[in-house]
Amino acid sequence: MDFNDTQDRPSEDNSAAENTAYRGAGAGQKESPYADSPYYSNYQPPRQESQYDAQPSWAEQQKAAESSAHNSQNPTSAKPQKSHGGTGKRIAACTLAAALMVGACGVTAWGVNAHWEKETAAMQQSFQSQIEDLQKQIRKGSGVSGSSVSSDGYLSPSQVYAQNVDSVVAISNQVVANSWGGDTLAPASTGSGFVLTDDGYIISNCHVVEGADKLTVTTYQGEEYEATVIGYDKINDVSLLKVDAEGLQPVTIGSSDELSIGDMVVAIGNPLGELTSTQTVGYVSGKDRSVSTDGSVINMLQTDAAINPGNSGGPLFNMKGEVVGITTAKYSGSTPSGATIEGIGFAIPIDDVLGMIDDFKNYGYLKNQAYLGVKVLNMDPSTAAMYSLPSGAYVQSVNEGSSAEKAGVQPKDIIIGLGEYEVNGNSQLTSALRRFSAGDTTTITVFRAGEKVELSITFDEKPQEPDNAPSETLPGDMPSDGSYDEWYNYFAPYFGEGKNGN
Repeated sequence: MDFNDTQDRPSEDNSAAENTAYRGAGAGQKESPYADSPYYSNYQPPRQESQYDAQPSWAEQQKAAESSAHNSQNPTSAKPQKSHGGTGKRIAACTLAAALMVGACGVTAWGVNAHWEKETAAMQQSFQSQIEDLQKQIRKGSGVSGSSVSSDGYLSPSQVYAQNVDSVVAISNQVVANSWGGDTLAPASTGSGFVLTDDGYIISNCHVVEGADKLTVTTYQGEEYEATVIGYDKINDVSLLKVDAEGLQPVTIGSSDELSIGDMVVAIGNPLGELTSTQTVGYVSGKDRSVSTDGSVINMLQTDAAINPGNSGGPLFNMKGEVVGITTAKYSGSTPSGATIEGIGFAIPIDDVLGMIDDFKNYGYLKNQAYLGVKVLNMDPSTAAMYSLPSGAYVQSVNEGSSAEKAGVQPKDIIIGLGEYEVNGNSQLTSALRRFSAGDTTTITVFRAGEKVELSITFDEKPQEPDNAPSETLPGDMPSDGSYDEWYNYFAPYFGEGKNGN
């Protein structure tokens, strides 16, 4: 390292004494600024193999200069130079000391180097492990582009679309309209659906096909088929259709129960009845949401994938390309404060409807679904707290001869549990019932007169009611006149206990 000399150098006019004081006794040598310092040392570095001879120390140069000056004044008293036999020993000692220091430094450097090599290897291994974990999360969340299927079996959104778009159909609901020129078919609504089997069974929502005089199913390739309703259920908002076709591409059914909040999902459908085969991508925002549609409370998945009119009945896919839900509804509009509601859509979990689909296919109605035979009111936590009661499903009435009556359920009971499932309201009761079939035996827990009462119940088969029967069994034309009973019988299916009963 260079240091700047801060002393004032003498000018050329200075006396020889002053010049000598500045330059020191040795010719051409500068006096050490550390000559009088307590840190000054006579240590000599070890002799290096060099083409140059080692320079004498400053002290030796000082002594030699004095001797030279003395001899120049008394030439006859000059004495021969003594042999410095000790110099070689000093040099050897210094060389040995330097060698020991170099060796010690080498050992230290080797130890430090080995330590850092070990630390670096551990850091690299940890970093590589973190990268691999991140890649797995990315593959799980959004698929891996550039390959048909990732090592974990997950697809990218574009791959999910390419694999399944041929299985998604548009559904047009038409009704007969009276006009001056006679009866004509007029569009009533549009929706979506998906192919369950290659021979033409198609799943959709009940509200998509309800009241139709003609249903037309259009595939991604533009082929049109007239569809027949095999069975539907208003309370659960699900329907099964059939078209006369062969060789259709069916979807793969997955499991909604295996979904986690934050999992990526893909919706494909027919929004607005015009933007056919549209895909939207989002995440599972929530599970077990109690959503009221047309007076029925349905357990649903919540997603921020865009759901719009026309998407109803379409499939919701996981990133393996499997159907995990039926897109059904969305929140829209604004809050009382004026904030716009966005990104809140819902889908019926596919695990909740597979048993219903089997019933529709085999019987045309819900035959094996567990049925209690009660009419209930929702006892939500806030309402229950007002009366110091537990939350649950408050029993208004019990159907005569039903499984609930046989089990001992009474009006004014609050149902708080069904089997292993806790019941905090009507939606939880409906969701729990879907886990059982007709003929199953379990326990039903009710709160009665300040105590919990546990009863044994064997579920009945759900009776076939107008709400659950195929469309041809629904009432015909509205009577133009008639008795009170005729009018009552016409409207009863729409307002009877079957709609809200369990």
